Amino acid sequence: MQELGAFVLLPSLLAIVLAIWTRKVFVALIAGIWLGCYLLGGNPVSAIADSIDRIVKVLASAGDARVVLFTLCVGGLIALIEVNGGVRAFVRWLEAKRWGQTRRQAQGLAWLSGVLIFIESNITVLVAATTAKPLFDRFKISRAKLAYIIDSTSAPICILIPFNAWGAFNLGLLSGAGVEDPLTVFFQAVLLNFYAIFAVLLAALVIALDINWGPMKASEQRAQEAGVPDLEDSQSSINERKPVESAESNAQGSLSDTLLMESVNESSASSTPLAMLLPVLTLILVMPLGLWITGDGDLRQGSGSTSVLWAVLAASTVAASFMWRQQKSMADAYFSGAGKMVPVALVLMLALALGAISRELQAGDYLAQLLQGSMPTALVLPVVFLLASAVAFAIGSSWGTFSLLIPLAVPLAISMDLPLAALVAAVLSGGVFGDHASPISDTTVISSMAAEVDHIEHVRTQLPYALLAAGVALIGFLFVGMFS
Repeated sequence: MQELGAFVLLPSLLAIVLAIWTRKVFVALIAGIWLGCYLLGGNPVSAIADSIDRIVKVLASAGDARVVLFTLCVGGLIALIEVNGGVRAFVRWLEAKRWGQTRRQAQGLAWLSGVLIFIESNITVLVAATTAKPLFDRFKISRAKLAYIIDSTSAPICILIPFNAWGAFNLGLLSGAGVEDPLTVFFQAVLLNFYAIFAVLLAALVIALDINWGPMKASEQRAQEAGVPDLEDSQSSINERKPVESAESNAQGSLSDTLLMESVNESSASSTPLAMLLPVLTLILVMPLGLWITGDGDLRQGSGSTSVLWAVLAASTVAASFMWRQQKSMADAYFSGAGKMVPVALVLMLALALGAISRELQAGDYLAQLLQGSMPTALVLPVVFLLASAVAFAIGSSWGTFSLLIPLAVPLAISMDLPLAALVAAVLSGGVFGDHASPISDTTVISSMAAEVDHIEHVRTQLPYALLAAGVALIGFLFVGMFS
């Protein structure tokens, strides 16, 4: 495809531009696929048929099909844990342990809830907010502080864990990009995912040292003076606010409206924390067991897609066992939860198809040649981090950013002989930072709604902390780029 020159970059660029302009990741990916098919030799009409065939052929790969199925099963697992009462029982258990007897403990409870409940970002936000709100009011801690803490332990925690839909989505992207051992690369990228790590640690430091600066300091002062911080204004703002449609909500198939907002199964009242903890523990333990079995005793040689699918099915079985007397409710919940993850599966399929087209066009190789002549190798990681940050901030979607940039990052790393895990980490870090700071991200919106604080107030008070973590991450990527 050398004869096409810079045109090989157009499908990915079109997808990025359309995603930013329309904030519709579906539309952006489909347009990129169509343009790629057109460049590969079709005409505008036949490229439509070719696009459909390429999307369908994604499922011809057993590994891709398993990851797509895993994504759907994660939705079912989340729904089961909700309706079997596990999440609510876990919240009651934390309260019974008398967490939150001081200002620091109240904030620590919100942080700990976010860290422990890593299954899905919006569930993390809602559970943490529900648990901590009364305590924050008791100690006159601002709701903006609560929104910051729960937002900083939602997406940043979820991206560091491979045993959830976030992990499945990115494992699928890495596999589709031609990475032979996507699970190992993802684990290595976790260690270099500087923004996610620093964002979580910074939130803990802010709690431990009671660090408040900028708009957050003013919000805390108002909370101390008024008692319940900005509650009346915040509630009014929430009631009047129209729903914000973001690319993340399209890409992620948000499950937030299922948690604590729908009627739950009658078994919830008598449930125990084990209804949540045992499925999560099963998920974590079955994963390496699957790798050991499929790798004939060598975890490194195991099949990541097979292992994550086994793990989520085993966890779903354990979660369902707490509802064995309500088979109909169990089945309804499982398939309803799986259905809410269909948008995730569709975006994953579209991203895999666009990635395959980009590889066929050798777009990553061309981009590498372009950068080699114009940019020092040490700057590639920071630039990729900044690019991912800008895209995610503009479209309000970390998942959309991953689907657009990972197919380019993998061949770029190979062509420029850069550490693959580091380049993937730069994309993941930038995507999470941009999503964390963006006012149109669904996790940002849900965090402000769950904490009952004005949305713009949440964005303003959180931004200085997010920028600090991003600055440290940028230095980290520059350091890795210089010495890799």
